[in-house]
Amino acid sequence: MAAGIGKLYRPNNQTIILIVSIGLGTFFICTLFSIQSILINRISLAAGNNQPNMILFDIQSGQKDQVMALAKQYQMPVLQQVPVVNMRLESINGNTGTTMNSRDSGLRRGAFTREYRVTYRSNLTASEKITQGQWHGTVKGSAPIYISVEEGWARRQKIKIGDTMVFNVQGAMVSTIVGSFRDVDWGRVQTNFLVVFPTGVLEDAPQFNVLLTRSPSDEASAQFQQAMVKSFPNVSIIDLALVLKTLDTILSKIGFVIRFMAGFSIITGLVVLIASVMISKYQRIQESVLLRTLGASRKQILTITALEYFFLGALASLTGIVLSVFASWALATHTFKTVFTVNPLPLVVVFAFICLLTVVIGLINIRGVLRRSPLEVLRGEG
Repeated sequence: MAAGIGKLYRPNNQTIILIVSIGLGTFFICTLFSIQSILINRISLAAGNNQPNMILFDIQSGQKDQVMALAKQYQMPVLQQVPVVNMRLESINGNTGTTMNSRDSGLRRGAFTREYRVTYRSNLTASEKITQGQWHGTVKGSAPIYISVEEGWARRQKIKIGDTMVFNVQGAMVSTIVGSFRDVDWGRVQTNFLVVFPTGVLEDAPQFNVLLTRSPSDEASAQFQQAMVKSFPNVSIIDLALVLKTLDTILSKIGFVIRFMAGFSIITGLVVLIASVMISKYQRIQESVLLRTLGASRKQILTITALEYFFLGALASLTGIVLSVFASWALATHTFKTVFTVNPLPLVVVFAFICLLTVVIGLINIRGVLRRSPLEVLRGEG
């Protein structure tokens, strides 16, 4: 009897198809969960309530502290305050725009025909990360000046780590070395720069300041702008409240569409998974009839069937979850260009749900076997 049962439960084509179907269904569901989370997080970041909605620029160095004090007086937090220095690029590795040969011209020559707005700071912001080289935040004395450039711009201009760049800071030549490349998230409402200097170099250069803040209401915004015009008429103000409000509405609708499509797709995946388990019904009935013929009790048949479906569901769902993690990582890293993090709780819930669903459907498939005689079952299924 034991040999017969061992032969009975050798994997066959239907079992393999069942495992593959459950695994693909699990992979589909988990990947949709992960992609939905990635997209919703991106939308929440773009439309978050902590985004600045007012930009003040052309703030002179002597006005910086007074403008920040006025903003705090109207309950408007200073989200970012950045010094900006205008300069031009004189040379790269000793080559200027006029001395470069035709093979090196292309996009690199365009680097010498524009004016650069550059800042200086000792640390990175939340929208930046170093992708190559080393960050240098401070220069002391006559040490070399290592700057950080945006990696996309550096690639277009054929700039490499260690290249020398000379900038014309309104008549003063400043020689620098490319120390690092930065990946910049240009989608955030904040100041981002192609070139960032370390502190200790540009503090005394002619410059102006940019301040980013957030107004709690339209009334507060109007009152603050009136006070700014009276006290600092040279400061320009850009009110982004209406633009961001419209953007928030659009992104909220996009988030709803993403949730709806993901939910619809997940339901479709569950239907496919249930259908895959139901396909094996006839084979499982034959096995259960044979077990009853060999003298197995109702409890033994239920236990054997439950364990079989549990291990089938566990193996298939675990494989699908592992594959979905790799797929989600690839999509997040290479397609959406965002940081990928694994939330284990949904994966554990999906694993337990798929195993339970597989066992329940498997037991439903054989319920008729337990209530009727083997011959009656075979006649009915035939």
